[in-house]
Amino acid sequence: MALEAIQTVTQAEAKAKADREAAVVQAKQKVADAQREAKQAVEQARQQAREEARRMMAEAEDKAAKLTQEELARAAADCEALRQNARGRLEEAAQLIVGRVVER
Repeated sequence: MALEAIQTVTQAEAKAKADREAAVVQAKQKVADAQREAKQAVEQARQQAREEARRMMAEAEDKAAKLTQEELARAAADCEALRQNARGRLEEAAQLIVGRVVER
């Protein structure tokens, strides 16, 4: 009977040791899995941030191009108005010059 008790204790100790080793391996695997998942989450967040930055830059460039075109159109309209105004005064200026030349 004592021999059976020793064998039972020895088996229990061996099983406990095997269980501890299995738990350590399982814990290491869980840590490795968690680290891998964390790295994937970080990379996914970085990718989303890059895409968002690209989208925002594209929107900003589109807005800047639109504003530039509007400003160019406004400037062209102002230039045309000045040209028309100058053409309207051209006849008056020519008569003024002729009048001064004739007076001399």
